[in-house]
Amino acid sequence: MRLTSEVTRRLAALLVTGAVTLSSVAGTVATTPAPSPPKLPALTGKTLAGIYAENLEYIEVSAAMAEVDGHHERAAALRAMGQHNRQFLSFDARGEGRVVEVIGDLERAEKVSILVPGSDVSIDNFEGKASSNAFRASARTLHERSSKMSHKQIAVIAWLGYETPDTFSLAVMTRGRAEEGAEELSAFVDDLQRVTDAPIALICHSYGSVVCGLAAVGAGGGESGFKVSDIAVFGSPGMGVEADDLEGETRLWAGRGGGDWIALVPNKSLSLLGATVGFGEDPTDPSFGALPFDAGDAGHSDYLKPRSPALDSLALIASGDATGVMSSG
Repeated sequence: MRLTSEVTRRLAALLVTGAVTLSSVAGTVATTPAPSPPKLPALTGKTLAGIYAENLEYIEVSAAMAEVDGHHERAAALRAMGQHNRQFLSFDARGEGRVVEVIGDLERAEKVSILVPGSDVSIDNFEGKASSNAFRASARTLHERSSKMSHKQIAVIAWLGYETPDTFSLAVMTRGRAEEGAEELSAFVDDLQRVTDAPIALICHSYGSVVCGLAAVGAGGGESGFKVSDIAVFGSPGMGVEADDLEGETRLWAGRGGGDWIALVPNKSLSLLGATVGFGEDPTDPSFGALPFDAGDAGHSDYLKPRSPALDSLALIASGDATGVMSSG
């Protein structure tokens, strides 16, 4: 797809600005000390309880280390996560952090959904501060709504399994972080299938939709059978793949709220300064071939807001009710 010279100039300027910004802040970001994560057994039904317990112990030790070193905000975030009833499949308190938390009963679930975040999510804001838009709060809201609407046993996994890019950065315009995330997501889905036979859906926000797109076509490096029942993308800048690459048994859904600024981002892909910028076609365009869902007037961070049309649509997808989604759209 050809670009106008004006669009090309703007993207080039943004790319250069991002590169300069990144180079200027590199080395100034303090690294919070944390121990290496525990060596966990392979994920199975029999090891699940032990994995939850070991991760909680690790969080407690990590919080104490952060406090001693004077990183009080990180310590507070970790203490909030370390409550005895929390269920973490994996946890890494180093750097920006990696957190994979189960909400619901994974072994008994009739449907499992993996919520994949976009930009600006890290261990420090995973919990959020009284915000319904915080990542974990969004996962809990999705779990509650999908359980209530379907009357099924639902599990939702808040999957911070990759280093998300900053919204204003070079990384958010390119595939590098998404490729790394896709490899991790593919491996995680494979592991998850040793615990549950329930259908698995991917619920993918913003840049997270690129992660999901690349994982679905194996571009992230995964070599085993990647099988999910549904992929729902919302607030997507593009999925980094062609629509034809996603053909198969997986249902692909796409929605965009009327108040989402992502509609102003050009759905293009081009090479600039040795990097590929942009993620291609708009998944909400009918020509892409995705099934549409009602996203109401949601803004970019409002799709999982309580009592919203977008939440209801995504809750139906999370519960496997494709008929309900299409009849409400």
